[in-house]
Amino acid sequence: MTVINRDHYLKQLVKSQFNGRVKVITGIRRCGKSFLLSTIYRAHLLKSGVSNDCIIDIDLEKREHASLRNPELLYDYVLQHVASPQKHYVFVDEIQLSYRVKRDEIDEELVPPEDRDLLYTTFYDVLNDLIGRENIDVYVTGSNSKMLSSDIITNFRDRATQIHMWPLSFSEFLDFADMDQSAAWAEYLVYGGMPLAVLASTETERETYLKGLFRSMYQADIVERYGIDNTFALEQLTKELASAVGSLTNPEKLANTLNTVAHAGISNKTVKRYLDALEDSFLFSKVERYDVRGKRYFDYPTKFYAVDTGLRNAWLNFRQIEETHLMENVIYNELRMRGYSVDVGAVRVRESRDGKRRDGMQEIDFVVNRGHERFYIQSAWRLEGEEKREQELRPLLKTGDSFRKIVVAGGSQHPWTDDRGITYVGVIPFLLDPAILG
Repeated sequence: MTVINRDHYLKQLVKSQFNGRVKVITGIRRCGKSFLLSTIYRAHLLKSGVSNDCIIDIDLEKREHASLRNPELLYDYVLQHVASPQKHYVFVDEIQLSYRVKRDEIDEELVPPEDRDLLYTTFYDVLNDLIGRENIDVYVTGSNSKMLSSDIITNFRDRATQIHMWPLSFSEFLDFADMDQSAAWAEYLVYGGMPLAVLASTETERETYLKGLFRSMYQADIVERYGIDNTFALEQLTKELASAVGSLTNPEKLANTLNTVAHAGISNKTVKRYLDALEDSFLFSKVERYDVRGKRYFDYPTKFYAVDTGLRNAWLNFRQIEETHLMENVIYNELRMRGYSVDVGAVRVRESRDGKRRDGMQEIDFVVNRGHERFYIQSAWRLEGEEKREQELRPLLKTGDSFRKIVVAGGSQHPWTDDRGITYVGVIPFLLDPAILG
């Protein structure tokens, strides 16, 4: 069996062993969450001396474990398999398939309306109980942010460690691919890093797999789960987002485009609900716009990036391979994988138009933050000519602060810094060397 090592995530799991928290591994379907737990992490535990009998592996997608979607039955099953005082590791795959069940022992008439949730047992209740036992360490995976990521702090009562998993980074892809860096980059830009697509032996197999995967996730994780009735409008919206990754937009603009071009018959409110569904399924990430000098966020417009360029290209039938936008998308995903928060930067500058001096807003592709660190990054596929270079640099030079400023261009240029403190680097070394950001 071919194994693509995911050392970045394995280290996080090892570091969090028996920390008194539920380890919640989130991410888009088929990005490798189940394989990480059931194969890579299991192998690590066995190599460390853990008995196979002390690893309880439950996959709620499998027919044999379907009954365990009932949290009460899940709880009983785990305790039945933890009879000895030895340390046990409990893996529950696709926990979002668990449903809540009514508690028969509670008199419903005694519960006020605002506390009706207390009438039900959920997987949160079960997992919170299990991690309170000294010999049980719990790990769960989930493919839906609405049921997991956004509710972790509240429902796990601050007793959860979230590990968000992405498709293969370029560095992970390159370690596996049998080709030089330039050829690997060209392939990664088109087919992305979904593990089974990477393992496919031909381009035709990759394209077929990615098209089918996007369609199945689209249908199961969005249309069915969210009860979408206007599937035509959702499909047109998804194509619009995929076609314009990295472009500023808002629900009103999207609704106008869909109604004018595709006659989708969709309202701003419905567009907003569909966008939320696409985010909750991890197919797209929304990035907010930040006024660098004014130190405030704008409500709109925002940007959207695809979780994987291969899935994005598959949805468009591999007809819009635009290197400029795809490179920007890859850089965004890489920054998020490394644990940074990312915003779109806006800087107010004074410019001449029609012979008049006017204030305008210019864009910085990424305002990157982690703790006290901050970087400004411009993505520029080519920097041909002085005019193009100055166009990219102008908003960076107008930030009014001394945080590092980086221009990432296409190619393999090693980093160098000009006399204004701007660092230039090719996208390939940027993606392969985290030390470039310090």
